[in-house]
Amino acid sequence: MGWQKYNGEKIDTSIWQAVEQSIVREKKAGNNIQIYLGTDSQVKRGVIELATVIVFLRPQSGGFMFIKKALQPHLMTIKERMLLEVQHSIDTAYQLAPLFEQYQIDLEIHADINSSPNFESHSAFKEAMGYIVGMGFRFKAKPESFASTNCANKLVQ
Repeated sequence: MGWQKYNGEKIDTSIWQAVEQSIVREKKAGNNIQIYLGTDSQVKRGVIELATVIVFLRPQSGGFMFIKKALQPHLMTIKERMLLEVQHSIDTAYQLAPLFEQYQIDLEIHADINSSPNFESHSAFKEAMGYIVGMGFRFKAKPESFASTNCANKLVQ
């Protein structure tokens, strides 16, 4: 599946162009935007459904997001699934990194992984953090990872 807006409208250009057009439009309007990226997944009938989101926030003025859904037919452990989510986020972030650098926008990647060892997803915490930070991006996990935990989560429920 390709990228789309939250209202379901398909993005007909490349994600690069859509993100750049959004950045330019928001800057022209005088908005200071922050961009967050995250992926969440859900197992449904033996298939893993993933949703990756690029969230654009205007502090105190709302925001919008772009969405890409994918299916993974192979079942895996919770740790493997958490790292697959991170991989989807990193792939998108790495693809768009030159654009964020050009417009001097800090990107934050959100992982749907709990920072507390009391939760099963924590098994992937160190690897996910190392991977994201090692790629040069800022990292947030639960409970601060709203892009994956809240935004992407709503799309795979």
